[in-house]
Amino acid sequence: MSVEVIAIGGYEEVGKNMSAVKIGDDVVIFDMGIHLDRIHIHEDTDIARMHSLDLIERGVIPDDTLMKEVDGKVRAIVFTHGHLDHIGAVAKLAHRYEAPIIATPYTLALIERTIKQEKKFTVNNPLQVLNAGEKCQISPDITLEFVGTTHSIPQTVTAALHTSEGIIVYANDFKFDNHQVLSPPPDYKRFRELGRKGVLALIVDTTNACVKNESKTHSEKIARILLKDVMEKPLRQKQGMIVTTFSSHIERIQAICKIANQSKRKILLLGRSMERFCSMAEKLGILDLPKSASVYGSPKAVNRALARADEHRDKYLLVTTGHQGEPDALLPRIANGKTQFTVKPGDNVIFSSSVIPNPMNMANRNLLERRLKSSGARIYTNIHVSGHAGPEDQRDFLRMLNPTHIIPSHGTLEMLAAYTELAEEEGYKLGKDIHILRNGQAQVFNGGV
Repeated sequence: MSVEVIAIGGYEEVGKNMSAVKIGDDVVIFDMGIHLDRIHIHEDTDIARMHSLDLIERGVIPDDTLMKEVDGKVRAIVFTHGHLDHIGAVAKLAHRYEAPIIATPYTLALIERTIKQEKKFTVNNPLQVLNAGEKCQISPDITLEFVGTTHSIPQTVTAALHTSEGIIVYANDFKFDNHQVLSPPPDYKRFRELGRKGVLALIVDTTNACVKNESKTHSEKIARILLKDVMEKPLRQKQGMIVTTFSSHIERIQAICKIANQSKRKILLLGRSMERFCSMAEKLGILDLPKSASVYGSPKAVNRALARADEHRDKYLLVTTGHQGEPDALLPRIANGKTQFTVKPGDNVIFSSSVIPNPMNMANRNLLERRLKSSGARIYTNIHVSGHAGPEDQRDFLRMLNPTHIIPSHGTLEMLAAYTELAEEEGYKLGKDIHILRNGQAQVFNGGV
């Protein structure tokens, strides 16, 4: 029985991730994401009214029309975590397949909310919860297993398909972090067991493969120390204070709130995506917000909160969206003077994020920082650690799994090539057992490990 890996999206860019694995006549789809950079789509953008064909043409969502040529039955649509570059296109594409959507509870809750907000299509796929450490039968020959791992959003898992031809591991995205507060360490023991059982193919995240100055990705424990060090003094001052971070980074938001709760400031979590991710995490018991924290998502509620903070700027901490400088997100609108809060000389703005390295983000972020500085703000940048595995983490992962074949994914050609170089150092060879695919291409394995 042959095994075919089909690269639908995310093999030429960081974004619009989608892959399919065909085992015999059965197909499992992984991810249906959006490309956040294509048409200024960002965390606060609503694409619910746009048609899928328009989004495909603009390169915003994966072009899954090639699936019409795949001779097989889709048995499941699987999501490993809740970031938009992995789940953002679910309401545009999932209805085309008569298959259940499978994810962890938090990821599934975010997917369900995305589906409910959809205006163009009706999505009636069954929603099925699978927790880390659990398995479910997809078809007579395929068992899906979720293995616990860590990333920059709660309940991230690595997926493993158990088949008669060997195990196929889908590892987009992950990091090896042993010191998160909200998530347990990765299940290293299970990864090693899978390696001993026989991994036929590893589809793997390459985002940080070409990072040269950080061989191993630092733990969130480091981010907590950095945040505490930077936040303590501004929290005691009379000036305004803003922290901006990824709204989906619940671990980071928990750390920010815990540090701020030691002060007399009230915490305002502001922005539509901030409300979406935080409210869901709080509802599921993942995020424990202090009594001093409030979450506001609607424009009217955000403006009222900003007006209070502007009048009593030493009594509030603003936690906002917009760290990449996205034009319509909250922090850029504050910097542009389009809100009820005015940045004044001496105000402190902390970026608990890095700049996602593409020309649009870099230009937007540069403009945002210049506007904040022109208003007299003090800026603290890169109070952050990555959510993606560094080169030495990737090396450890290869040694745990010992896959027969590797398909680098989730990256530009530069990232895929950097990962290939690392894998060749571990004894693999491009063209033999390392397979670089581009969107729309496929790789067939004959099975057996």
